[in-house]
Amino acid sequence: MIESYVRPIYQKTFCDPLARILGKSVSPNFITLTGTLVGLTIIPALYYNFINLALAFLVITGILDTLDGTVARLFQKDSSYGTVLDIIGDRIVEFSIVLGLFLVSPEVRALECLLMLGSILTCVTSFLVVGIFSENESQKGFHYSPGLMERPEAFFFFAAMMLLPTLFSELAFLFTFLVFLTAAIRVLEFKKMNEIKR
Repeated sequence: MIESYVRPIYQKTFCDPLARILGKSVSPNFITLTGTLVGLTIIPALYYNFINLALAFLVITGILDTLDGTVARLFQKDSSYGTVLDIIGDRIVEFSIVLGLFLVSPEVRALECLLMLGSILTCVTSFLVVGIFSENESQKGFHYSPGLMERPEAFFFFAAMMLLPTLFSELAFLFTFLVFLTAAIRVLEFKKMNEIKR
């Protein structure tokens, strides 16, 4: 939701210029893999209570996630394999963040983290299944159906959970609700579109 308003400005002023520089020397897949590895480092950063470092890794992996696709499009290096790598890398990063948040206090945060993972799994499934049965009209390698909770919103919640540990449960339950709601809205909108086409 936020992405549709912020992304054009971010894309034009930061992402495109940086992608033009990086794309001359590195491939989109290298950027994707680097972003995934950076995301994995959030686990030890949170476990050892290096909150600022975890936040920095969160921002870096988010930036790299936007750069890989931009480099692919600007340098005509987009591929089905790159799209698959990107989707899998995103899920690894999200799992790493939730695992890191869980490891901060496993005995207290287990239910919340399990619910967050369940909501992410459901939402990603709705995203991919709707994408399979929808015509691709975006610049991405597959149909992209925006939703209430997208990557920027999720990362905002994750950052808040890192910075405000006393509000972790409240933030986690709200995150879970919004992500499940996103999946439900996406499926209902897909149903309406199919009914209109008939």
